[in-house]
Amino acid sequence: MSVGEAERRGTGQPDGRLGAHLDWNLLRTFMVIVQERSITRAAVRLFLTQPAVSLALKRLEEQLGRRLVDRAPGRFQLTAAGEQVYGEAVAIHATVTRLGTLVQDATEEISGHVHILATSRIQTPLLDRCLRDYHRLHPQVTFRIDVMASADAHIALQQRVAAFAICLLREPIPGLASDVLIHQTYRLYCGPDSPFFGRRAIDIAELRREDFVSFTSDQIDGALSPLTLFRAREGFAGRIVGSSANLEEVRRMIVCGLGIGPLPEHIAARDVADGLLWELPPYEGVAPVDVHIIWNPQARLNRAERSFLDFLLRHVRERPPEERLPAD
Repeated sequence: MSVGEAERRGTGQPDGRLGAHLDWNLLRTFMVIVQERSITRAAVRLFLTQPAVSLALKRLEEQLGRRLVDRAPGRFQLTAAGEQVYGEAVAIHATVTRLGTLVQDATEEISGHVHILATSRIQTPLLDRCLRDYHRLHPQVTFRIDVMASADAHIALQQRVAAFAICLLREPIPGLASDVLIHQTYRLYCGPDSPFFGRRAIDIAELRREDFVSFTSDQIDGALSPLTLFRAREGFAGRIVGSSANLEEVRRMIVCGLGIGPLPEHIAARDVADGLLWELPPYEGVAPVDVHIIWNPQARLNRAERSFLDFLLRHVRERPPEERLPAD
């Protein structure tokens, strides 16, 4: 029976025994469709074909007897039923994913596993000190730190599959809480093979045709959109010849001479002192981009995760952001 038939025959209420037959994979596929707001993008993320994802949505709608998504060219809108199903799908996904972690919470002493998502090469002695001191207090707690792009970390937090993330945040995300860990300023640099290396008083107009290296999130809707806006404002027209979500790889490409590119000032400082990088204009910096601690207040954290997050936030809030960067 199709969705339309179910709706025409009356209430369209699903069979009360549906829970025994509903395929979780259909709910997971629906969850990704909503997050991507596109069948095509959902298929790419799930490593499935577009027809397979469309069929999964159709099967779920038929099993529930409700239309979940109103779609038309240029339009993607959840129905009221779709909103409810999406909320339940996220909650189920979080519970299923984190069952193994949650059951470790059944001891008197604080133990368990802390899963942290982090953007690459976060450099602050405050985080290092918190990890060291917390480990001394609670040696039974284990840690896993996964490095990933900030946008992927945001999605994982929305799905409640990690305790918290330390990454970039362009603007507040509904449902997530955050605190600034460090303030950082991005500046432009070149490597030793660049004709600008070692030159002083460079006019920024000389850089506008240069090949560029940057981050994958350097785009108008990305976490590093201030870099995109800077290039547009200054009329930079060179090719993007290299990009990565990993800061170390962006640094490598700049040092190797693929192009000029942006890096956080406090991270590039050592390479500048060692003669591997040279700072370029604008000398006041390209853009400020803060690193945040981000968490989902609705996520079910185990004791170790809750304890370490509280420990980290307490120490962060005791010191102003400008004192959390490495000493010169």
